Amino acid sequence: MSEPQLKIYLGYAAGVGKTYRMLEEAQAMRQKGADIVIGYFEPHGRKETIAKTEGLELIPRRVAAYGGTNFEEMDTEAILRRKPAVALVDEFAHTNVPGSKNLKRWQDVQELLAAGIDVLTTMNVQHLESLNDQVWHVTGVRVRETVPDWVVDEAAEIVLVDLTPRALRNRIERGVVYAPEKAKRAMENFFAEANLGALREMAMRHTAHEVEERLAVPEPARASTRHERILICLTSRPSSANLIRRGKRVADYLQADCLALHVCIPSERDPETVERHLSFARNLRIQTHTMKAEDIPRAITEFARAEKVTQIFMGRGLPRPVWKRFSESVVQQVVRLARDMQITIVAERRR
Repeated sequence: MSEPQLKIYLGYAAGVGKTYRMLEEAQAMRQKGADIVIGYFEPHGRKETIAKTEGLELIPRRVAAYGGTNFEEMDTEAILRRKPAVALVDEFAHTNVPGSKNLKRWQDVQELLAAGIDVLTTMNVQHLESLNDQVWHVTGVRVRETVPDWVVDEAAEIVLVDLTPRALRNRIERGVVYAPEKAKRAMENFFAEANLGALREMAMRHTAHEVEERLAVPEPARASTRHERILICLTSRPSSANLIRRGKRVADYLQADCLALHVCIPSERDPETVERHLSFARNLRIQTHTMKAEDIPRAITEFARAEKVTQIFMGRGLPRPVWKRFSESVVQQVVRLARDMQITIVAERRR
């Protein structure tokens, strides 16, 4: 019996045709006799897409009450009871209403896969966790619904659904994607042509990287080259989240091990924020470590050597008081102590 398969239709914005393409494939599979159901479908009033659902079995949504309002969510339990061979699940990055069994729809999908059900799903590249800061920097929009990279990496297949920014804007102008009033606001903001071009490039780059990884054949010569190990140094500063995303993305490109370390001093002021950063790193499948030490630079360097780290990622640090400007900062000391390692100092991105 083969392993259940996850297939992701990846786009760069709403309206490029991800759901339409997914339904097209579902119809072709149905014609060949596949036992296939629609687990969740978001029509957005798009007539051409809705027409593609004809003849496909639709699992009714469950109704969840929250804050005096009823919300409709995918009924994961109903799909599991039905036990089809394949389930279509729109909007992979969706956050479920509070009180649901799982916080995220991608976690619902993992339940379906664990039960032996193949899943076809859709998502946009801006929902990829490691690109969150980059998307915010380019578009000015902080995407709140994200999917960890490791979840996407485990997909058996990723299909890039592409459309030129000009063609997408034309669809929006014609009212195919949104109602006229919403369409006008969208084109002036997130759907500006420059934004769409940047997001499209991200989607293409990510898909190309996935293809390269799947086609890569291990070479005997590689055994003799050093294996990269990346260490991310965390603090209580908000910029640590950006540091984690950047370090993890580089580690994925290099196929390197990724570790995160927080060195705390006895007078640690904000342990809750640090724990949030460590939890975020663990969610991205980064090995996390904490230690107590008075001499932070030495502790970082000794830990890095013991773990055979080849690259250290650090934040730039806050501006220093006048009376400390003639002494070395933590970053400067690590650079001096770890001369045998590559040090990457990540600047904070501002808009």
